[in-house]
Amino acid sequence: MLAVVSPGQGAQAPGMLKPWIEIPAAREALEQFSEAAGIDLIDFGTNADADTIRDTAIAQPLLVAAALASYAALDVTPALAAGHSVGEFGAAAVAGVLSPADAVSLVRTRGVAMAEAAAAAEATSMAAVLGGDADEVAARLSELGLTPANMNGGGQVVAAGSASAIAALAEAPPTRARVIQLQVAGAFHTEYMAPAVPVLAEAAARVERHEPTITLLSNYDGAAVVSAEAAVESLVAQVARPVRWDLCMETMLSLGVTGIIELAPGGVLTGLAKRAMKGVPAVALTSPEDLEAARNLARSAA
Repeated sequence: MLAVVSPGQGAQAPGMLKPWIEIPAAREALEQFSEAAGIDLIDFGTNADADTIRDTAIAQPLLVAAALASYAALDVTPALAAGHSVGEFGAAAVAGVLSPADAVSLVRTRGVAMAEAAAAAEATSMAAVLGGDADEVAARLSELGLTPANMNGGGQVVAAGSASAIAALAEAPPTRARVIQLQVAGAFHTEYMAPAVPVLAEAAARVERHEPTITLLSNYDGAAVVSAEAAVESLVAQVARPVRWDLCMETMLSLGVTGIIELAPGGVLTGLAKRAMKGVPAVALTSPEDLEAARNLARSAA
């Protein structure tokens, strides 16, 4: 059983689209996505520096465009799709719920709305907490008023909340845990993002949606969505609620996933899978050079 997964914000890197625009199917897709988003994604993905593409309003559509362009080049049909945070929109397109162009268009709206919500709030931030006792980590976050915004599995939790609380967490981390402050615009997947929800909901109401053609998992609880409407409702609500990637991986294991392909810019989710889904082979699409290995995995996992 093959799963295709789509990465979330933070996976972007300068020049990440350069090798993909040499592939006709990927370039054609990227041209369509630029038109849908109303910004030149090819330029941002080939010429922009790290600070420019760190901007939430740019990073989010750029990531989903990269994922779906690499999927167009890959040309396989999985049995399951899932995405981490904004990557859920890429997964929804893989599952046929949204057209790829609509997915990128909605993500552009999402990114702008989340950036505006972050700018309007008090100073907020996020930090990855690696290792430590799970109960002690949870207690420390609660003590500081922080939200476990991403439960990523494999001993990794991303905390989100006020910048001062994140700084306090970094200064006094839980026992045997390492804290890495993230370069993000705000506390994503928390109540701070609530103003972005109605903005995305209004945009989502105008796009066509279709019943999923393959199993599509939700970040909310890791379960398969039951309908197109439920999928879109989850995409909208997820902006302001925690990502449970740990539960998505548990569901993949329970359903018998035998291979994972992570769409471009791949690496983060396959890394998590190596720790939490031991023994399940995975290929990350970091460049077109990885396509043949991914296709081989698709054939063996089918």
